[in-house]
Amino acid sequence: MTSRRSFLQAASVTTVAAATGAPLIARAQAPISLRFSSSMLADENAAHYVWYRSFETALKASTGDRFKIDYFPNNQLGKEADVVQQVKVGSIDMMVTGSSIFATVAPEIGMLDLGYLFDSYAHAGRALDGAAGKQLDEILNKRSGCSVLTWASHFGARSVYTKAPVKSLADVKGVKLRVLPTPAFIETFKVMGAIPTPIPFGELYMAAQTGVVDGFEHDAATVLASKLNEVVKSCWVTEHLFSPMVVVIGKRGMSKIPADLKPAFMKAVADATTQQRAIANQKSAAAVDELKAKGMTFFPMAAAERASVRAEMQKSLWSGFAKQYPATAPLFTAIDAARGQA
Repeated sequence: MTSRRSFLQAASVTTVAAATGAPLIARAQAPISLRFSSSMLADENAAHYVWYRSFETALKASTGDRFKIDYFPNNQLGKEADVVQQVKVGSIDMMVTGSSIFATVAPEIGMLDLGYLFDSYAHAGRALDGAAGKQLDEILNKRSGCSVLTWASHFGARSVYTKAPVKSLADVKGVKLRVLPTPAFIETFKVMGAIPTPIPFGELYMAAQTGVVDGFEHDAATVLASKLNEVVKSCWVTEHLFSPMVVVIGKRGMSKIPADLKPAFMKAVADATTQQRAIANQKSAAAVDELKAKGMTFFPMAAAERASVRAEMQKSLWSGFAKQYPATAPLFTAIDAARGQA
């Protein structure tokens, strides 16, 4: 009787496994699938993709086939504003983007778009790996349930590109510059004496070519990739913005990661960021070299003028932002403290 019962139980397990199309042990180890969105192309010259590839490699090395990262580049899952909402509700697990878009969810994150906040991407990394980044993550988590996995780098700081040479604050006065249509960008260039002119990026080439604007602000890699060097020939190296790249995961996405795999997952995130930041520095330098080879002239911003503009920004824009969003006041202090660290 016992032998017959054991036989029937074994047969029942085999039947269930066959019906599902996979052995039970295999189904128990099915990979954890995470949907990951990006607005950029899947290209080695895209900052998003470089981070993703580093992350995927590091994660596979430490966890084998336990994770399956489905990467959707080039806005395949929708515009960034829509993807933010989908990450919040859990239909998309992760996204990599510029920090600006998350200011729509947590306005405090908008502080990262204020001009001259950071001196370099190394400075930004120190601050955002520390107290400032942790506090912004907590704010975002309380507002949306989303978590910042890491802060990485774009391919270079943003500087001023113009048709006629601009070498100083005196030269930039009255110059019409295309800027992003956000208060932080507009106010930054008002402080510098330029005439900020919001124009969609897709219209920028024609606007510069026809004289609607005298120039624009952007990073060297984008100038090169978009062939904007055909319509401007001069760069004033203001490095006014070291815009952070951010990788965010939703509450549902985070809940998919088992406790025993979370340390390996987070280490893969950290390793990917270390690699991506180094590659970003190389890509930025290479883009500048190529623009020089194509005839672009670069004029460094004088240290005294940079210090003067930063002091004015701190007095007018940063303090005003901190009053509007009091939680950011200690973050400005923490970022400033990270400025001189090695």
